[in-house]
Amino acid sequence: MNIAVLGGGVEGNAVKDYFEKHGDYVQIFDGFTDNDVKTFNLSDYDKVFRSPSVHPLDTSWTSMTKYFFDNCKAKIIGVTGTKGKGTTCSIITSILNEIIKNSEWPSRKVHLVGNIGNPSINVLDEITEDDIVVYEMSSFQLWDMEQSPKVAVVLRIEQDHLDRHYNLEDYHQAKANIVRYQNEDDFCVYYSNNENSVRIANLSKGKKVSYPIERTKKVQEILNGLQVPGEHNVENTEAALLAVACFINKTLNELLDDEITFNCIKTGIQNFKGLPHRLEFVRELNGVRYYDDNFSSAYPATDVAIKAFENDPTILIAGGKDRHLDLSEYKNRLETAKNLKKVLLIGEIKEQLSSNEDPEKFELFETLEDAVVRAKEVAEKIAEDTNSNYDLCLPVTNPLHPVVLMSPGAASFDMFRDFKDRGEQYQNLVKNLE
Repeated sequence: MNIAVLGGGVEGNAVKDYFEKHGDYVQIFDGFTDNDVKTFNLSDYDKVFRSPSVHPLDTSWTSMTKYFFDNCKAKIIGVTGTKGKGTTCSIITSILNEIIKNSEWPSRKVHLVGNIGNPSINVLDEITEDDIVVYEMSSFQLWDMEQSPKVAVVLRIEQDHLDRHYNLEDYHQAKANIVRYQNEDDFCVYYSNNENSVRIANLSKGKKVSYPIERTKKVQEILNGLQVPGEHNVENTEAALLAVACFINKTLNELLDDEITFNCIKTGIQNFKGLPHRLEFVRELNGVRYYDDNFSSAYPATDVAIKAFENDPTILIAGGKDRHLDLSEYKNRLETAKNLKKVLLIGEIKEQLSSNEDPEKFELFETLEDAVVRAKEVAEKIAEDTNSNYDLCLPVTNPLHPVVLMSPGAASFDMFRDFKDRGEQYQNLVKNLE
């Protein structure tokens, strides 16, 4: 079979490796624009795979995600949303792994795949009917889907990826494919405090279960074991709990009433230590705590990161590539957030975010290194000033810990290879501070 793959990258190369192992010929087309595709002689190929960010210009094309859904033997839990997908998928996986170890499912295996960085096609051949697939699904992967997972989780949906999607409605319609093809026996878990999530959930023919959930004594005991900060991560955990309950076809109360399962869930959540570059704790130095949230590529992610430290004086490093989004809400949040003592801006959008704002609060930098050095200086001054108790000559019993948070709220490609490169450079700079 002759196969064309439009776009290289992680998924494109995974498709190439998979089909070449099966004896097929694969040609990757890379480094092209949408207009260039029209010049490709794709009629010579038996199958055409598009990589995630390639527009689905032809209905005859397929994708790795579509191919996986067509050929996967196991039931699938799919998770989408603007942010929080990877965390929710990882918590679901951690819980299920604990249940499997201590239940009647000893032969099952959980496969965490998708946008989280593990191409689903890599494990397709090893998946059995008894296994469970947890699939992180971006709008690009969902763009042309014609199947939906057994359990669909719809997290917060905000504006994003408008540099590739035609408009916000196109982005929403792509996300909606996670529920569009469900039947009455399927489940949709959705965030009830977001009108976009509700609108998408209403398209599902399956059983609908919403969160936030009631914080019963058992639920609160579980949530108390969460190792990552922020109310948004509490919400992600609630979504994960409901997804597991739906997959087992139980209500949440029924799931938690079983003592063995309850303990498995507690352990699974405690075992989840967070994902790289998602509010990741880097170090504490001179009374200042440094956090890396470089996975944040859009304002909503930065918003929840700011909220995660709303009780701590925070120095924020933000900014990045200009994707022609409306930044008015972002600017307003940076101006009004009471915990933000300084906003240090880098990247293409730094002037837009700082225009007409308080120059005492907003500072602009050409390099990340300069921003980190300045953040250290400001944060340590706050720590020194607020934790001193010279007037009373008494020790400080509850020292204040200022936070330096890098949560860009923008893409990384103006200054860095990708968000991982951005996060790694930030962490290296922080770890080398003295």
